[in-house]
Amino acid sequence: MKLATWNINSLSVRLPQVLDWLAANPVDVLALQELKMTDDKFPADAFQAAGYSSQWFGQKTYNGVALLTRTPATEVVKNIPGFDDDMARVITGTVEGVRVIGAYFPNGQAPGTDKFEYKMEWLKGLRHWVKAELERHPQLVLMGDYNITFDDLDVWDPEGMREQIHCTEDERYHLRALIALGLHDSYRLFDQPAKSYSWWDYRDFGFRRNRGMRIDHILISNALKDKATACTIDKTPRSNERPSDHTPVVLTLN
Repeated sequence: MKLATWNINSLSVRLPQVLDWLAANPVDVLALQELKMTDDKFPADAFQAAGYSSQWFGQKTYNGVALLTRTPATEVVKNIPGFDDDMARVITGTVEGVRVIGAYFPNGQAPGTDKFEYKMEWLKGLRHWVKAELERHPQLVLMGDYNITFDDLDVWDPEGMREQIHCTEDERYHLRALIALGLHDSYRLFDQPAKSYSWWDYRDFGFRRNRGMRIDHILISNALKDKATACTIDKTPRSNERPSDHTPVVLTLN
C-alpha cells in the first residue's frame, strides 16, 4: 500500500500535473492540500477516469483538501470535530483498514500575530481529536502540509530561520506532542540524503539552490511502524513548468 501527500497550490492550475503524477506513480491514497476551489468545481470525473474515488472539502481562493483513493474511503469526516473552524483544512477516511487523515495545517504568518495564535489553538484541537481517533483506529496515518519543521535538519538555513515561522519552538512543541501520542515521522524511519526538503520558495531560485524546508510530513501509528518499508520525497514535479512550491512525499507500507 502506498500513500502520498502533496500540497498542489491550486488544483485548477495543476490538475494535469496531478493526473500525470498519478499515472506515473499509481499510489493507493493521495492527500491533496490547497485545492483553492469550491466543492462544485472539484474535478471528480477526471480522477474517476484515472481510477480514483474522491472525497473533497473545498473553499474558494484558499485552503481545501481532498483524498484520492483506489478503494473508496469510508467513515469520512471533514475538519476537526468539536473545533469551531470555517476553514477547509482536514479530511479523513478509512481506506483498507487504515484511518487516513489529510490535513493542511495553518501557516501562522508570524509569531505574535492573531494567525499564529489561531495556529496554536488549531494544533491543540487536532491533537485532542487525533488522540481519540487513535483509540478507535490503531492503524492511523496523519499526513499533509504541516507548515512546521521538526528540527534544524529540515531547514536550509537553520540559524537564519530560528524562531521564524515554521521553525519556532512553540510550533515544534506541537509536533513533538503528536509524536508523544504514539506517532512516528515515517520519513526519519529510514536513512535519508542530507538537505532533503519538500518545499522551496518560488523566489530567488529557491529550488535550484536547494534552499528549502521539510514541512510536508507523514506520521504513522505504532501499529503501522513495522509495516513501513520506505518513505521518500519525489522532487520531480518541482521541475515542472508552473509547479507547486511543494512536492509529493510517498510512504510505502507492507
